[in-house]
Amino acid sequence: MTTSSPRFKAAAVQAAPVFLDLDAGVDKAVGLIAEAASHGASLIAFPEAWLPGYPFWIWLGSPAWGMQFVQRYVDQSLEVAGRPMARLREAARQHHIHVVMGYSERSGASLYLGQALIGPDGGLVAARRKLKPTHAERTVFGEGDGGDLKVHATAVGRLGALNCWEHVQPLVKQAMFTQGEQVHVASWPSFSLYRGMAYALGPEVNLAASQIYAVEGQCFVIASCAVVSEPMTALLCDAPDRAKLLQPGGGFAMIYGPDGRPLAEPLDERAEGLLYAELDLGLIPLAKAVADPAGHYARPDVLRLMFNDRPQRIVQRFDAEPGGADETA
Repeated sequence: MTTSSPRFKAAAVQAAPVFLDLDAGVDKAVGLIAEAASHGASLIAFPEAWLPGYPFWIWLGSPAWGMQFVQRYVDQSLEVAGRPMARLREAARQHHIHVVMGYSERSGASLYLGQALIGPDGGLVAARRKLKPTHAERTVFGEGDGGDLKVHATAVGRLGALNCWEHVQPLVKQAMFTQGEQVHVASWPSFSLYRGMAYALGPEVNLAASQIYAVEGQCFVIASCAVVSEPMTALLCDAPDRAKLLQPGGGFAMIYGPDGRPLAEPLDERAEGLLYAELDLGLIPLAKAVADPAGHYARPDVLRLMFNDRPQRIVQRFDAEPGGADETA
């Protein structure tokens, strides 16, 4: 007897953001969503902080110099309950496609590196935050919590997502693997920062991080990656020394199978477009038959993961007393 597993087409975005312009960025996203759907894709994945763009100035100069961008970035960041998110959800519903969007989330007066998982009915499956911003990112973004490390049952399989260097944290990866993740979105900014100066930030290391995630978790990985446009470098690189630190290009999107195999033809690093691949979830049991680190290949008598997956609230209010003034407020 044979069993059927979901098979579908996925799209990885390699494109420049409309930098610091949320509404125009959403317009561009809606166009890419429509394009992916017209090519038969059931899932499209966007890069990290693609709305309204990754804040590269944090790597290019002093905090005092970078303050010139702060108010604009806050103003152009996305609120989960706001109109721009509603437009993304409507585009997903209209084109009947799963969308994973990377964005700067504004909540109150704080920002977070967010990823929204949107279903083909326009429902918000999850709005997660990066667990720990990396290095200079901590000057801009707050932290997520264990509630942001979730894998979700969807029509395209058990779907999860992480941002950037969350993919080099072994315990974060294990937390995802233990939930039976089948399809993973790896959202990256761009690999053109400190080119030739910091190997760990380049395409070789970070493509390898996406690829090894697929091998370790025996899952499909859709690795989306942004492009740094010339208008972005013109705005951010206002001196020759800064121009050396951030170069146009840096797009290295790819899709990997559960055996680590690349499944798409790469684009030129300065090119914008969509990478497509057919995902057959029936290949996952073949990979797991060899090594399943969350199952038969594990040694819980030696090594175990401690995982607090409860959301942590900044303010926890006491329950209202019966008959108290707060009871009907």
